Amino acid sequence: MKKKTVFRGIATALITPFKDGRIDFDAFGRFIDWQIENGINALVACGTTGESSTLSDKEHRAAIAYAVQRAAGRVPVIAGTGSNEFDYAVDLSKYAVSVGADAILVVTPYYNKATQNGLIKMYSEIADAANAPTILYNVPSRTGVNIEPKTYAALAEHPNIVAFKEANGNISKIVETMSYVRGKMDLYSGNDDQIVPLMAMGGIGAISVLSNVLPRETVSICDRFFAGDVAGAAELQCRYHALIDALFSEVNPIPVKAAVSAMGFSENSLRLPLTEMEEEHKAKLLSLMRKEGLAV
Repeated sequence: MKKKTVFRGIATALITPFKDGRIDFDAFGRFIDWQIENGINALVACGTTGESSTLSDKEHRAAIAYAVQRAAGRVPVIAGTGSNEFDYAVDLSKYAVSVGADAILVVTPYYNKATQNGLIKMYSEIADAANAPTILYNVPSRTGVNIEPKTYAALAEHPNIVAFKEANGNISKIVETMSYVRGKMDLYSGNDDQIVPLMAMGGIGAISVLSNVLPRETVSICDRFFAGDVAGAAELQCRYHALIDALFSEVNPIPVKAAVSAMGFSENSLRLPLTEMEEEHKAKLLSLMRKEGLAV
């Protein structure tokens, strides 16, 4: 069973710019254009970095539809549609597909802490209902539940479940998972500090926070790897380690919103319970950005 690959390389987990308490669509559009002009391979709207859990239903739908419209087919657009409320996840997934999203990204249900059987049933039914390429999103540090390797193996048999974004940080678990699903699902790193290690295990890219500020350079990590220059890819992975660390010195997307604001793309505006970056952390982040020649 040959499944569709949604993208190879780097998809930016886009921030959602705010102004005066609302989505700043002008800033969002400029940022999407800049990302595409700088060679990004795909875009993710309304993921964790996009503060999806703070968006109203109306805002969530509007942001997805706008990202699809603004990208205008230049790169694939993946819509974050996961929820801990099953019917809402189904409805939002179907909506995203109806407005042209190329795939959906569905996070494990937070707070509910589903069993592994519950995950299999939930993901299978969402993938059936959306009838579109579905990417699983595993981030147990946020949701309280991990997709176990044998659960991935079961889900890999579903024709619409094409890939998974892995952010559990456990390389041993990822190796075990790939021993079951290689050739059945694509793997994307969900952690910027593990792009090269996960590609070494058969991954084909990452859904990235780093690429919000360095899209072309983050894509270069994958390009070098795909070209057979593993040492060169590893060199870039190491070069950007300090910047990646600074972008996660506080909970995402607090630092990356400060970074994008410093680059002049949007206001440094977040929604509670997130608050602006602490000055000590911000100073270090901006110092590292200046070393990379960013306009801050």
